[in-house]
Amino acid sequence: MHKRLVALLVAVLAVFTLAPVASAQSTPTLSNIRTGQHVGFSRVVLDLSGLPTEHRVSEVTSVSHCASGNPIAVAGPGINEILSVTLIGAAAHDDNGNLTYTGSQNFATPGLSHIRGVALTCDFEATLGVAVGYSNPYSWHRVFTLTSPNRLVIDVGL
Repeated sequence: MHKRLVALLVAVLAVFTLAPVASAQSTPTLSNIRTGQHVGFSRVVLDLSGLPTEHRVSEVTSVSHCASGNPIAVAGPGINEILSVTLIGAAAHDDNGNLTYTGSQNFATPGLSHIRGVALTCDFEATLGVAVGYSNPYSWHRVFTLTSPNRLVIDVGL
């Protein structure tokens, strides 16, 4: 009886020791930033490999890089307001540190009636930050996620 118990214990330990451990799902990554003009509003779309855990939105007058603290001047003419969007659980690089978004980090958006510029403000510790500069302080905004494909949408209009 004692030998069978020892054999069973060794077998159980072998299974748990050799069983592969499931790795955590990687952080959703940014692949593209698109902009577009619609009737009554301008839109920024962040194409993602998955959805962030959450997103936070605030109206601010200036932004800085989340890791360095260095100020970022959002590109574009006539910016009077900035919409700061923070994606918790998202990044612009993969698990090996390779960039997944290789486009401009700070660009003007000519041709859009409400949005003047877009800048990445954070890609640090699974936090992705985007600043959207706009001209009219009375503008409305909405930020939401969509699936198939996964994306975060930022609309600004009057």
